[in-house]
Amino acid sequence: GYSVLKDIYKTTVFAISRWRNEIRPSNVFGGEGCVIPERIISKKPSAELKPDQFDEDTLPPYEVLDDILKNLIEGEQAISDIVARGHDPNVVRRVWHMLDRAEYKRRQAPPGVKISSRSFGRDRRYPITNGFTNLL
Repeated sequence: GYSVLKDIYKTTVFAISRWRNEIRPSNVFGGEGCVIPERIISKKPSAELKPDQFDEDTLPPYEVLDDILKNLIEGEQAISDIVARGHDPNVVRRVWHMLDRAEYKRRQAPPGVKISSRSFGRDRRYPITNGFTNLL
């Protein structure tokens, strides 16, 4: 497989979706107008692992989450630096912990497009088994 959205934050996916609905580039195939229904864009995000389970149940709003992730991944900032930017310390620690715990999943993921300055893969590799936690 190939993961087209591998290196794109959720807020960017939503923005690209809205942009695509507003504009149709010339000389391309595909429908005009609303290609991605608004109900898809505005639907409460869910991994759909359980009925009535939504991302908001365990994650901060995507605007907050994406900012924290950008600072952790691309900015390589410490938790204390991100908290100093105004984020809740408990939220930042929880996001960092989830990011750390999911490292093994990224090793199993298919390759994809790289658009950020520092994406997962060769740009960012952390040990999986030794309990490495230098950001704390």
